[in-house]
Amino acid sequence: MLKSELVEIWVYLAASPLVGLTVTLVTYSIAYRLYLWAKCSPLLNPVVTSVAALILFLSITHTSYEAYFEGGQFIHFLLGPATVALAVPLYQQFSTLKRQWLPVVIAIVAGSTIGTLSSVVLAQLWGASPQMQLSLAPKSVTTPVAMGISEQIGGWPSLTAAFVVMTGVLGAVLGTTLFRVLRIKNDSVKGIAMGVTAHGIGTARAFQISPEMGAFSGLAMALSAFSTAVILPWLLELIGVLGQSNAS
Repeated sequence: MLKSELVEIWVYLAASPLVGLTVTLVTYSIAYRLYLWAKCSPLLNPVVTSVAALILFLSITHTSYEAYFEGGQFIHFLLGPATVALAVPLYQQFSTLKRQWLPVVIAIVAGSTIGTLSSVVLAQLWGASPQMQLSLAPKSVTTPVAMGISEQIGGWPSLTAAFVVMTGVLGAVLGTTLFRVLRIKNDSVKGIAMGVTAHGIGTARAFQISPEMGAFSGLAMALSAFSTAVILPWLLELIGVLGQSNAS
């Protein structure tokens, strides 16, 4: 009797868009506490932990993604304001940016180009399909922009989103270690590298290290998304990937 009543209650709650919102907030809160308990270990990044927990939750409860997103979209909407809010710490580092604007622009354009070429060329060498290559190309751009680019060039947006998350996690986990190995101490340089390669997840990690690193990482993330959106179609057409996709 109790089991049937619980099922009825769940069916009633599942019809409300607030379930997706509540589950997301509770899951992230638990994941963040776990992250703090682990002394901010990048291996327990709260974004990744939350995603895994939500996937498990949706699978166990047989809840469709569409039903979940009716509530989750309220948090998704906040991605825009959160990105714009990165202008505040960047403004605080504006004097440093004015002195370094040229190398910053060169580094971002070069990083975006090399990141795209390396992933696509490696995918070609391993025999990936043209659609897979196109899905992989914008992997270093923040998720909403990457999915939009992927859709426009003929990739699979959902697969691109998975690649973006994996790239961000790897960048957050390995980035600080790599900086130590290479003896890179300048926070602005580390921030640019983190933002270009690991987008939002890397930027969150950068802010934990220092405000300057986080500010430059946020700048790199935004400009990298812009430069990739402009350069990527031309670059893929130059190396013949777009032609292969259209032919197939």
